[in-house]
Amino acid sequence: MSDSLSTDVLIVGGGVAGLWLNARLRRQGYSTLLVDKGALGGGQSVKSQGIIHGGTKYALSGALTGASEAIADMPRRWREALAGGGELDLSGVRVLSDAHYLWSPGTLTGNLTSFFASKAVRSRVGQVKGDQLPPALQDPRFKGKVYRLSELVLDVPSLIARLADLAGPALLKAERIEPLNENGELTGLIVDGRAINAQRIVLTAGAGNAELLSALGLALPAMQKRPLHMVVVKAATLKPLYAHCLGGGTKPRLTVTSHPAADGEWIWYLGGDLAEAQGVARDEATQIAAAKKELADLVPWIDLSSAQWATLRIDRAEPAQSAQARPDNAFLAEQGRLLVGWPTKLALAPDFADRVQAALTRDGIHPRPHPALPDLPPPPVTGPFWTGLLA
Repeated sequence: MSDSLSTDVLIVGGGVAGLWLNARLRRQGYSTLLVDKGALGGGQSVKSQGIIHGGTKYALSGALTGASEAIADMPRRWREALAGGGELDLSGVRVLSDAHYLWSPGTLTGNLTSFFASKAVRSRVGQVKGDQLPPALQDPRFKGKVYRLSELVLDVPSLIARLADLAGPALLKAERIEPLNENGELTGLIVDGRAINAQRIVLTAGAGNAELLSALGLALPAMQKRPLHMVVVKAATLKPLYAHCLGGGTKPRLTVTSHPAADGEWIWYLGGDLAEAQGVARDEATQIAAAKKELADLVPWIDLSSAQWATLRIDRAEPAQSAQARPDNAFLAEQGRLLVGWPTKLALAPDFADRVQAALTRDGIHPRPHPALPDLPPPPVTGPFWTGLLA
């Protein structure tokens, strides 16, 4: 490649945050180009559980935290987009569940936690019983309590595919990315030898931001990684379940989402406290053993003797925080034409786009005429997170 290109906004990173931003800017008339070295959505995005949080899980201490308040409006915005009438048209994206649940297994501490959570979030939580329970918990031996949340769970691969469709021709697969400087100022990027000028460059490549910043000769903003060791289980005996199982602390004991496999069976994707500090320290066999013990304790009526098991390690990339705390909001830093950010969680992709849009508006960055893009090689679109993990 040798011909130069120009665009209003050059985006590096094809996860949900970058794809959402790209689609939103294009809808507003901006010329954009999104560049990715891998598969679209193939990093943190496809490995997420697909939960569009409304903040309830951050209120398990009995008070609304900064995180719960910041994210409270996200389910509404996503629902509007999924209905085709929001800031993006996400009609056709598969909704796995129209609700997520808080599930107390019947222990005293679990019940108290769910009580405080329900008081803290009031109208966002309602108890369900009987045939309103999630299918996996509709067993006579279930003695706990379940609260329905006004949240939803998405099939992330279908979301990524839809956002890729909305990008049109504005996608470019990259092997090598270098800075494009004019008079000491970053004015664009050189992608595989082709100069691309832009009014603004946005880095939203998750863990890849650190490598990109290094290539551009920049050290800030600093990034942190918070690891997870997720568990994947597939069995003919599994039924759908989308829930935070509560323990006695301020974090879910177990977070379960269910995903349909091609053969009609269900896959449970297990996170929560199981996947955090102690889980990260375990090897795969020990982590699977811990997950088996948890499920035997929590859902003993489900026969998992013929189940398939695997684990998946994830590094959640975020802006560096004191003591590696979890960021409350999407994050954006700026330096000249360069904007660098992390959505910090899937649900906050619209919040990240808000921050970029506000920066463009503040700086008077408006759509300009640009030559039509030539045919460019697009990145591939990722498959499900369990691809290659289970037979």
